[in-house]
Amino acid sequence: MTPPVRVLYVDDDQGLCRLVGRHLARDGFAVEVACDGEAGLALARAQEFDVIALDHFMPGRDGLDVLADLVGLPAAPPIIFVTAAEEPRIAVAALKAGAFDYVVKDVQGTFMEFLSTSIRQSQHQVRLRRERETALQELQESRDRLEKLAAQQALLLREVNHRIANSLQLISSLIELQARKIADPDAREALKRAAERVEAVMLVHRRLYTSNDVEFVAMDQYLEGLIDELRRAGAVEERSGQITLLAEPIRVETDKAVSIGLIVNELVTNALKYAYPGGDGDIRVGFRRHADTVQLVVEDDGVGYESGAAPKGSGLGTMIVNAMARTVQATVAVDPKYEGTRVVVSLAM
Repeated sequence: MTPPVRVLYVDDDQGLCRLVGRHLARDGFAVEVACDGEAGLALARAQEFDVIALDHFMPGRDGLDVLADLVGLPAAPPIIFVTAAEEPRIAVAALKAGAFDYVVKDVQGTFMEFLSTSIRQSQHQVRLRRERETALQELQESRDRLEKLAAQQALLLREVNHRIANSLQLISSLIELQARKIADPDAREALKRAAERVEAVMLVHRRLYTSNDVEFVAMDQYLEGLIDELRRAGAVEERSGQITLLAEPIRVETDKAVSIGLIVNELVTNALKYAYPGGDGDIRVGFRRHADTVQLVVEDDGVGYESGAAPKGSGLGTMIVNAMARTVQATVAVDPKYEGTRVVVSLAM
């Protein structure tokens, strides 16, 4: 059973205190009365009340003076100010000072009905405020739990990516060690290409575990790292040509970034080997938005394809490019009008 609302009524008129107390008791409230401001303040400090009704005109300290102390109490309850009809400015001052409501006292005593109504309204507001505070607290606790869980998952995923990158590095190193022991140049070259492909995948994971974003990869940064690796692998510093990159800062899902990295690795490596058989030349890589797609472009000014034939080499690189393109639902096209070789990979984003 819900306990009754506890009301403190403060008024220097003892007869009126008894009348108000009986009226509020009939309305179901538990009432305490105080016959001056100091007594009311002492009761408010000693006991817990759900609402306080405070008269203005009292000897010693008036209602506004006592109100200032009441609103400063810890967990102060709603305070209803009771004032005379001829003093509306006092009621306004009470509201500004922190009173919940005011009731105009009349000689007929009808103000007691309004006082009961105001008490009920104050308790309704208190319930709404408490429910709102409880809901906000529960929401904040839920957010805190979700943020903690997300942080734990992100940390775990970064650790997993870190371990994967280490494993890929180990695989790449083992392949390179094996390649050094093989005399057959074709087999050695095949192992070297395999190590480069592992390196392309490893770069994505290196970006993941050093970034707070494990779902997306910034392609301009990733491709710059990949191109640097290809420059070193292709000994570009010993060539007069350059591998240049022009990439927009586009964020791509991790799985797509891995496939795009492998495509770039194959196309650039193929150009390094076959585009300029008689000397050195430039290779350009672009990654940019185009209409409703994102285009990866790898081009050179070399010898080009012979009569539209497939790129030179074993054909494994072309198979990898086409396979990776299918995984990201991309199309691969060779520009037949380009003087040299220009491969365009279009991805829907």
